[in-house]
Amino acid sequence: MKGTRFTEAINGRRRQLLKLGSAIACTSLAGAAGARTAADSAAAAAAAAAATATRDPWDDAQAIVDGFSQPLAFRDEDFLITRFGAEPSALVAATAWVSFTDQAEVHTPKPDSVDCYPAIRAAIAACHAAGGGRVVIPAGDWYCAGPIVLRSNVHVHLKAGAHVYFSNRPSDYAKYGEYDCGANGKLTLSRWEGNDVLNYSPLVYAHGQSNIALTGEDWTSILDGQAGLPFADSADCWWSWKGREIAEGRGPTRHVPNSGHTEVHVNPLNPQSLRDAAPHLSEAEASFIQGPGDHWRRDPDFLRALSEAGVPKEQRIFGIGHWLRPHGIQLIDCERVLLQGYQTNNTPFWQHNPVGCRDLHAKNLFANSMGPNNDGFDPESCDRVLLEDSQFNTGDDCIAIDSGKGRDTQFGPAQNIVIQNCRMQSGHGALTFGSIMSGGIQNVYAQNLVFENSHWHTDPLNVAIRLKCSMNRGGFLRNLHVRNVRIPNGIRTTPGLYASRPGSLVPDRSVAVSAGGLITIDCGYDAVLDNVRTRPPLVSGVHISNVTAGNVATPDGPRSCFQAIVVLGPIVTDYNGPTPMPTIVPVRDVTVRDCDLGTPVKSAQPFYLFNVERLKLDNVRIGNTVHNETLSSL
Repeated sequence: MKGTRFTEAINGRRRQLLKLGSAIACTSLAGAAGARTAADSAAAAAAAAAATATRDPWDDAQAIVDGFSQPLAFRDEDFLITRFGAEPSALVAATAWVSFTDQAEVHTPKPDSVDCYPAIRAAIAACHAAGGGRVVIPAGDWYCAGPIVLRSNVHVHLKAGAHVYFSNRPSDYAKYGEYDCGANGKLTLSRWEGNDVLNYSPLVYAHGQSNIALTGEDWTSILDGQAGLPFADSADCWWSWKGREIAEGRGPTRHVPNSGHTEVHVNPLNPQSLRDAAPHLSEAEASFIQGPGDHWRRDPDFLRALSEAGVPKEQRIFGIGHWLRPHGIQLIDCERVLLQGYQTNNTPFWQHNPVGCRDLHAKNLFANSMGPNNDGFDPESCDRVLLEDSQFNTGDDCIAIDSGKGRDTQFGPAQNIVIQNCRMQSGHGALTFGSIMSGGIQNVYAQNLVFENSHWHTDPLNVAIRLKCSMNRGGFLRNLHVRNVRIPNGIRTTPGLYASRPGSLVPDRSVAVSAGGLITIDCGYDAVLDNVRTRPPLVSGVHISNVTAGNVATPDGPRSCFQAIVVLGPIVTDYNGPTPMPTIVPVRDVTVRDCDLGTPVKSAQPFYLFNVERLKLDNVRIGNTVHNETLSSL
């Protein structure tokens, strides 16, 4: 059986465009690099596939697991934060957002609570100066108006019942950074969606440290970002900065408000021309990066533009007056890291984002935050990671593996990662690779997972296994292995449809890449938002086995998803870089075996395939049909 096909006219046009890359002529500082690496990366992928063909990849996974058999060692001395002046807080009731559309009564520290930031900072400093040890946060409610900054050889431990309430005042995270940026505050060098930036500090932060730990005794050990609690002088909260709206008739009319100061509004503090921030650019180069209109002056797009322009990270100044929310926990360029045994709530942005870390063990975490962009665990350009025995209930992807965006790939690929024995509830993608993957993602092994989706009726998982990339991101996804996944309540049964660019080979809103596909490979992710599209991505060597999806009740009968397998390969018409156009390589060598994917809504068309070569199905049941075939759509 073949996947969805375009007409012969469309296929003919596509083949012509593949041959005639010179039909598109643009210039870009980044374009040449993207163009010259595609063939080299394809050859590397082929070589890697050949090297692994003769051995069991799960032996490699076990070797990664075995590398964490020896626990981290810390000096045997405790530093209680109460010895340094910390005092527990009394709590008062307040009304806060607990997701984008839901409010509830919560508890928050009284306005006159003692700020424990100085005590926690002093305890960590003393512990570090003594050669290491354990900083202990006892049971109780603790108000912290600033970031917890981890240092080498320090283990920060929350006792059972310890609840840290981080201040929801943005200025508290622009007071203590190493970069004095004047009116923008004292800022911290961080990453935001894969790009380097000076910004508000993450709530928990470390940079360039080794042998560090953040642990709790159990999930009553809580790090609470209070991101849904309204600011003292506004109805807005941290989550308001997302700028999300729900169109009338498309969902709940009551949701997190915003006053127009958000990621999706043009920020008047950003320059009228990119050349004001990057004077080394020619007018043509600046115009290409900016694209039409002024949406590039929105804070996330302005940061992307600064990266594409090669502006040094020390000159990418955001913070006060800008609307990029900080992460819950972000660790950059650290090694020998342990994260274990606590719960995260109400983080402003992603819950966990280790960047460029080596030998990181994350165990028994509960990433429980339902705000916008509240990804659970996003290891970015990390090497040797073990994530296990954890649970995710998130407002975005449960797990998303990343490796930098655009030109910010100095930390290299995300690689040698094992994910096992985890459980997912709400989220966009349960297990996601990309889309922030310009540095590449390889050698990832995920097994023994339950995508429980217990909120399927009101807030279902959008996608089970999701790969996201684009002509803007480039990079590669290769040697990815997933096995033993149960999805007892299926996923979302209504489609989230692809928004295509004008003139695209793929008609607008014709492919369920955003939601509804159990297994989804999307090589056109967010193409309408990207001005620079010069880096063809490469996807190969993806192996999925023993996935079992259950059906849930729908008006049309029991269904598990909208479509079983969706593969949208690279779209040649998205490319806008220099000529000659690089080879646009199809998605290749994907195997799905020994699976029962339930009954899709589109049971007559369970697959969507575009620009894919050798999708092998081996003993894959969909509805009442067992598939044993190799599919291509070129």
